Amino acid sequence: MKTFTATPADIDKKWILIDAEGVVLGRLASIVAMRLRGKHKPSFTPHMDMGDNVIIINADKVQITGRKREEHFYWHTGHPGGIKSRTKQQILEGAHPERVVLQAVKRMLPGGPLSRQQMTNLRIYAGAAHPHDAQSPEVLDVKSMNKKNTRS
Repeated sequence: MKTFTATPADIDKKWILIDAEGVVLGRLASIVAMRLRGKHKPSFTPHMDMGDNVIIINADKVQITGRKREEHFYWHTGHPGGIKSRTKQQILEGAHPERVVLQAVKRMLPGGPLSRQQMTNLRIYAGAAHPHDAQSPEVLDVKSMNKKNTRS
């Protein structure tokens, strides 16, 4: 028996809808990263983009445990002395709260061209509305997967 290696013709991508309201950020990010890579499929092939298309709604209502809301995100503008920072709390309350979830998922994927391609299959929305009804996504209830996914 030979080892199965998937080809582009073997890949079947689905659309998954995840509601992030009340779900702990790290647990959500690890489940989404697994779905984006395709590791939940028995035909997983590491060098192919086998993952599903993932839609995350209510990203502004994700839970962050402990004092992690006070931790900073750092970036550099490219100019001398151009280091900037914001706390996760400031980003969640600001104009783009979905960036917290985006960075959490991005940092759970291995670096490289394949993971950058897989990140294009992720769509994150701060509110409950999304423009992907035509794809009829399957709802994945991350909140009920584990009692630790929610924080009361």
